Amino acid sequence: MPLRWRLALIFALGTALVIAAAGLVFLQRLTAGLDDSLGAILRAQADAEVVRLAVTGPLPPLRPPSARDPDGGLGTGAGAERVAQVLAPDGRLLAFTDGAGRSPLADAAQTRAATRKDIEFTASVDDQDYRMLAVPATNDDNKVVVVVGASTRVADAATAHTRDALLLGGPPAVLAAGLGAYWLAGSALRPVDRMRRRLAEITEQDTGARLEAPATHDEIATLAATMNDVLDRLAEALAQQRGFAADAGHELRTPLTALKAELELAGQPGRTKEELIAAVAATAQDTDRLIRLSEDLLLLSRTDEGRPLVRPEPLAPAELLAAAARSAASRAATRSVRVCLRTDDGVRLLADPDRLRQAVDNLLDNALRYAPQGSDVDVSLTVHGSQADARAVIEVRDHGPGFPPAFLPHAFERFRRADAARSRPGGGAGLGLAIVRSIAQAHGGTAAADNAPGGGARVRLELPLAPGSDET
Repeated sequence: MPLRWRLALIFALGTALVIAAAGLVFLQRLTAGLDDSLGAILRAQADAEVVRLAVTGPLPPLRPPSARDPDGGLGTGAGAERVAQVLAPDGRLLAFTDGAGRSPLADAAQTRAATRKDIEFTASVDDQDYRMLAVPATNDDNKVVVVVGASTRVADAATAHTRDALLLGGPPAVLAAGLGAYWLAGSALRPVDRMRRRLAEITEQDTGARLEAPATHDEIATLAATMNDVLDRLAEALAQQRGFAADAGHELRTPLTALKAELELAGQPGRTKEELIAAVAATAQDTDRLIRLSEDLLLLSRTDEGRPLVRPEPLAPAELLAAAARSAASRAATRSVRVCLRTDDGVRLLADPDRLRQAVDNLLDNALRYAPQGSDVDVSLTVHGSQADARAVIEVRDHGPGFPPAFLPHAFERFRRADAARSRPGGGAGLGLAIVRSIAQAHGGTAAADNAPGGGARVRLELPLAPGSDET
């Protein structure tokens, strides 16, 4: 069922319930008010008759009602809307008003009870309902019973007319409420339907398309603005995904092309054993590079999906840095580059040793790539900050040309290249620094890059200390 029909139905049912509840309350109040009014009339009439009988002499002989004396000796003048009788304790009719009839309005049991206390009952006179009140009285030292009654015709008619008005007027009111709700719901949901159709028209090729927000400054306008924000984020994510795929393809194409070339050369006739061994070694290096690139891409993919990246455990980072420096020193020696290590042995971290080693290796690879021949690559581990917020700082610095100013704001972006500004060929940051930042953030730390005073690029990895670490 469409939403506007559901809203109209709910509003109509609600209106019906409100009308029914209000009608029942009104009828109950009306009936109670009419009953109270009749009770007050009967009480006043009965009290007046009791007083009159108490101060008059013996009742005159009973006579039929006539035009000359319509009250039959009582003299109330109430007419057919109100009747009265005087009964003896044994039930005999002593006096009556016109319209009360010649038969006692109270039976024997009611008459006997009325000699002791007031009683109320209903009776029918000439096919008309009356509300009756019987009270004890005295006339000429004789006990009598005064019976007075008032017709319920007016009260019953008022109640019936009110009930009929509710029954006849309620359904049209409910129908009008439902139609009004249907129209209002349609007017309110029309902008939503337009936005739905517009969203259905937007494709992945039309990432710049947005919804037109109505100038109503209400919830619908807020919804349109929120959906436009979502479209902005989706467009940005799609652009990043496309760029990531293109850059990943570019990164993978180079080692694949080199691998293909080495295999083609190895397959040519007349190659010597030494040439084949060299080709196989080069092929192995390209294969290792492909494996590293694939692992880096998988790691970044896990980061994007919010999956756990690290499994922290207590460790001494000084030992990890020493192992990484020894591994890098063997590669640096081929270009007479020295890896200088300075650490604080008392520092303890709660970190994933494999991921932290990967981050440090990436920093060293990036520094060795641009370190001039015969220069130093400095690696240090220090503690910065006060005791309350102390953090371990792993810093790797080379003495090359440093980062170009335009590169620094984007140093940790994926596939960001620095080739045009740094002196040595071989690629920029690529995936290396992006992975360093992801690993740092997974440990609750940060990564930063700048140019060191005196020249050279400097990258810092800041990580929170483990409880109990030396923070001096």
